[in-house]
Amino acid sequence: MNDGKICVSVCAETADEFIENIKRAAEFADIIELRFDCLNKDEFNCLNLENIEPVLNKILDHDYEKPLILTFRPKEQGGKHLISNEERNVFWYSGYDSHWGDFEEDIVENSWDWLWDTRIASFHDLSGVPENLDKIYKRLKTTGVDVIKIAIQAGDVCDSIPIWKLLERANFENKKFIPIAMGASGVWTRILGLAHGALMTYAALDEGKETADGQLTAKDLIETYRVKELNANTEIYGIIGGNLSYTLSPFIHNAAFKFHDLNAVYIPFEVRNLDDFFKNFLKEVRLNFKGFSVTIPHKQAIIEYLDEVDETAKAIGAVNTVKIENGKLIGLNTDAEGFVEPLKKAHGNLNGAKVAVFGAGGAARACVYALKKERAEVTIFARGVKKVESLAKEFGVKATEIADRDRRIADFDIIVNATPLGTKGALENETILTAEQLRGAKLIYDLVYNPMETRLMREAKRANVPTIGGIEMLLAQGAKQFEIWTQKSAPIEKMKRTALSKLQKF
Repeated sequence: MNDGKICVSVCAETADEFIENIKRAAEFADIIELRFDCLNKDEFNCLNLENIEPVLNKILDHDYEKPLILTFRPKEQGGKHLISNEERNVFWYSGYDSHWGDFEEDIVENSWDWLWDTRIASFHDLSGVPENLDKIYKRLKTTGVDVIKIAIQAGDVCDSIPIWKLLERANFENKKFIPIAMGASGVWTRILGLAHGALMTYAALDEGKETADGQLTAKDLIETYRVKELNANTEIYGIIGGNLSYTLSPFIHNAAFKFHDLNAVYIPFEVRNLDDFFKNFLKEVRLNFKGFSVTIPHKQAIIEYLDEVDETAKAIGAVNTVKIENGKLIGLNTDAEGFVEPLKKAHGNLNGAKVAVFGAGGAARACVYALKKERAEVTIFARGVKKVESLAKEFGVKATEIADRDRRIADFDIIVNATPLGTKGALENETILTAEQLRGAKLIYDLVYNPMETRLMREAKRANVPTIGGIEMLLAQGAKQFEIWTQKSAPIEKMKRTALSKLQKF
């Protein structure tokens, strides 16, 4: 357990909407931030005190269950609207005591400290990480406020190292501090901050209602990541990848940790630069790291950073699992076994089955390895003559360029998509094959799991071809990862229910 607070940030356009959301937020929040910069300017004339006061009185004159933070942030510092300095001064001049006030650095000295229970001095850099972060912290500290908040924009997980170092400094100086690394690469600071001395972490009331880049919902912070239960000894696991916006892994693994009541958490680490991650992040950020999942695009490149690689991962030439044991980074691969188990259940004996595997990355390599062990006849479809020839020679299989698929696809019993095509986001409407091309195939296996039904699977349905979705492989390989890390049996049904529930909300 820790003493940190979850602050739900409420953004609304009208007073009535604010009141409704504050009451809803009270279910999850320790404290509630009211983002008054979200108010519709037609309702809220910031240059007219006679207009401001009725709106604020309507919102604030209630006996709310939780303390409130008042915020009125201009757009250049993360707010929702263009707000002039004159408008800001008029707003704060209206004065509401017995609340917390969050003031940007440029107005904090005029914030009338006697009016407020607690004053926060905020600094936001929406473009990146300022070089003079230490000076900014020191400057904010000299204002005499109760709490310092600094938010920077992280483009890579290593961008968040300086803000984490400031948290360590604030702890040493016994100064209340809120560190925020915005963006997907900074999510880990929002999850682990409370366990390491941050005063609070900010959360959204609902998905799609985030008030800052990378903000998680209060429900996910509490139920998935259990942020209030974490401490300095919590074992840290996570997934290392490029774009992790689609991943379900944190939900299935954290459900398993919770099932076994383990002091452990699984976190997305969005990594652009793998070299920096291993040479800087793991050394500079002193956490109780115990293991990682590895996904696109790092499954092959990660091998050079590991102390040991098991025989299966060596043969595949890709790692999807890292175990940290006695300070050593050990690479393994659970993709192969996780891939073939659902396939054998659906198809039966694979000996002699003709299988087309689309893709040439780490997942495709694991598929080919597993299929070869089952004595299937494999053909790889990939882009580029050199890549195709190299893969064919390495695994002793047939290979052809993806452009030849129209001519060859009718020859196969099973078609496997090991490419990212169909993944939620920019590639969601892409497919390796259409219904017309799929006719005659016996089974389609799409390793993409988010969305649950990909375009390829819809095309297969049109062609009356049965399918296996990627959720089956995700769960199978994830269960093996969990067992490798914890030496406990994976609660596969609990993991599956959690994954399916989350997928329905995506």
